[in-house]
Amino acid sequence: MAIQWFPGHMNKAKKAIGDRIKTVDMVIEMLDARLPASSENPLLAQLSHGKPKLKILNKQDLADPERTRVWTNHYNSQTDTQAIALDSSEKGAHVKITQACRKMMPNRGGIGKPLRVLICGIPNVGKSTLINGMIGKKSAKTGNEPGITKAEQRLFLADDFWLYDTPGMLWPKIIVEESGYNLAASGAVGRNALDEEEVVLELLDYLRRHYLPLLQERYQADKDSSSHWDDVAWFEWVAKKRGSLLGGGRINYQKAAENILTDFRDGQIGRITLETPNQWEVWLKKARQKEAVLKAMRDARKAERKGHKPQESGEYGSDGL
Repeated sequence: MAIQWFPGHMNKAKKAIGDRIKTVDMVIEMLDARLPASSENPLLAQLSHGKPKLKILNKQDLADPERTRVWTNHYNSQTDTQAIALDSSEKGAHVKITQACRKMMPNRGGIGKPLRVLICGIPNVGKSTLINGMIGKKSAKTGNEPGITKAEQRLFLADDFWLYDTPGMLWPKIIVEESGYNLAASGAVGRNALDEEEVVLELLDYLRRHYLPLLQERYQADKDSSSHWDDVAWFEWVAKKRGSLLGGGRINYQKAAENILTDFRDGQIGRITLETPNQWEVWLKKARQKEAVLKAMRDARKAERKGHKPQESGEYGSDGL
């Protein structure tokens, strides 16, 4: 199943971000520390080309600390990029962020040259919670459903520090299949765009391969027998363990899926990160190859409709995101 979610207000957000980026000095992009690359908006990379970027790996208290360290090192090795990990509700988060921004832009500051910063991120990444903590009062709307903020806000963190908050935005086409599932599992995708049971099966498959002890402990499964279970067996075990049943002992898969997603999102299973930089590179390469094949097929059909054969060519490039 290909997961896609790009409601109308996100198109407006794309235009608003594109216009605002021209007037700011740098960009803060909030990522979900449990899925850093999947939550990194490729459209933003295009729109903000040439601007210094601060990557905030938010919800680090829910993520695998060792993998978070790997990801921060990965981003810190990139040009004009710095990464920090935090929990949006932690005290002092605003100090870390403002200090990092000022360090990256030492020539901006003072009333005459205020530091103008754009902050953005995918839906439900915790941006509004972070901003409310930074300004000390409730200014940005917060909620568990993605897409709460729908209009730009300008906030003054200091006389010479202007922060532009933008709506959460995904991108028109998610070509990395694993990325779509990870975004759905995190809560960044609207419920009408996904099959929760399928998302949970993908999540359980990853967890059994990379975080088996956490699964076994959370759902009290026998270590010897459960070490051989596949994703379906885990799904059914959790459903029965949590009482997600219908009449006659039949499994209520929808209720079980909702329970497992809630456990993951709340950190009840444990501190988990669903991807590493190396895994992401493999997924992205595979996705781009698939996109290239699809493009070649589309070009061939288009050429046939025009009444001639397609020209010979080398490998197709891809602007897949």
